[in-house]
Amino acid sequence: MSAAKTSIIVETNILVPIEVVWQYFTDPEHLVHWNNASPDWHTPKAENDLKVGGKFSYTMAAKDGSFSFDFLGIYDTIKENQLLEYTLGDDRKVSIAFISVGDDSKIVETFEAESQNTVELQKSGWQAILDNFKKYVEEN
Repeated sequence: MSAAKTSIIVETNILVPIEVVWQYFTDPEHLVHWNNASPDWHTPKAENDLKVGGKFSYTMAAKDGSFSFDFLGIYDTIKENQLLEYTLGDDRKVSIAFISVGDDSKIVETFEAESQNTVELQKSGWQAILDNFKKYVEEN
C-alpha cells in the first residue's frame, strides 16, 4: 500500500474575463511568455494538444543554459473556460479550476506533490508561475 499523496493548492484572481484567461493559459503562443517561476528561467518551447487524451509538453530552461527539463502530461478532463485535469509524466494528478467572477476570473490549481522538493518549495514555485501568468494576462 502506498502512502497518501500530499495535495498542494495555489490560486490567484485575475482582472480579465474567463475566456481571455483560458486562451492565455492554453495557447502555446502565450504560454512561452509567462510559464516561468523566476526571471532567470523561460519556456523556449511549448506544445499543447488541447483534447482529452491529448499531450502537452513545455520545455522549461534556465536562461544561462545550465539546466532544462520537459514538463509534460496527458489531459484527462477538459471543460472549456472551467476545468483542466491532467496526469503528469510521473503519474501525479493536477486539477485547474477556472472560475468566472463577474468580469474577473479566479484560477485554483491543485496538484500532487512530488518527493524530491519540499512542499513549501513546490507551492512557492507553482504560485510564482501563476503570479507571472496573472501579470502577463493583465498587462496584455
